[in-house]
Formats: sequence, C-alpha cells, structure tokens
Amino acid sequence: MGRISGRIWKLGDDVDTDALAPGRFMHRPMAELAANCLIDLSPDFAANARPGDLIVAGRNFGMGSSREQAAQALKDRGLQGVVAESFAGIFYRNAINLGLPVFVGRASDLPDGAEATLDAGAAVLRHAGGAVALEPLPDFLLALIRDGGLVPHLEKRLAKEGR
Repeated sequence: MGRISGRIWKLGDDVDTDALAPGRFMHRPMAELAANCLIDLSPDFAANARPGDLIVAGRNFGMGSSREQAAQALKDRGLQGVVAESFAGIFYRNAINLGLPVFVGRASDLPDGAEATLDAGAAVLRHAGGAVALEPLPDFLLALIRDGGLVPHLEKRLAKEGR
C-alpha cells in the first residue's frame, strides 16, 4: 500500500450502505454489485470510477446496515480509499477488515474530479493545491490493510509461525 494517484469523487454527509451496495444487486455476483456501487447517489461514479480513484466525503460515511458488501464493492472497484470527516463504526471496521484504507480527515474543500494522491503511511492526501493531514492509522492496522485485509493478514501471520 504505497502512494496511488487518482481522481476524487466527492460525496456529502450520511452516505449509507444501501447506496454503496444497492439491495437490488445484493443477490448478484460481487463484480456486478461493485459495478453498480453508488448508482443511485452518483450515476457518474457507477459508470466512470476507475482503479486508483478516491472518495472524499463528509460526516457519517457508511451509515446504515452492517453489510460488509458496501466496503467490498468499493475495494473491488479498485478505489485507493475513502477520506471522510467521520465514519459509521461498523463500516469503518468492515473496510479495514477487508483491506480498504479509510481515513478521517476534512478534505471537502477539494473539487470533485481533482487529482490527488493518498499516502496511507504518512496519513496525508496530496493534491495540486497542497496537502490535507489525515488521522493516522496505527501500524498494526496499516499492516492489516497492506496484507489485503484481516483474513489474508492472519494467514500470513500463521504461516510465519509455522501453523
């Protein structure tokens, strides 16, 4: 998990898990669910988000149900992460457990579509006009994300221990 540059997709407050993983696609394969992520809230995102892009949002990102598919859909789209002013607790932990970088920070002044680079290790979002400091994640959570999520992280750790 190094530095990846991409476009900012700017969203507001209270983005819920139903928007991230629309219920009508929940019974379909993850690739189809991910392709329709945010289709009702931001049809342009569903049609044009590409690997390396980044979501910047306001308060309470990921509110609503505990469906982990909401974070998985973003990860499967290839997003480099989400920066929001605050997160719903369950979404935040689901994202980390699935290996999706999520950072608390205020970047809502950045324009939609701007190019930015998320440096997870340094906890900074760099853009043409400067940089936004983010709340850093502890090293053990960065390692978990770097390994691809909780399950791959535990498999790696157990393999090192010879289990």
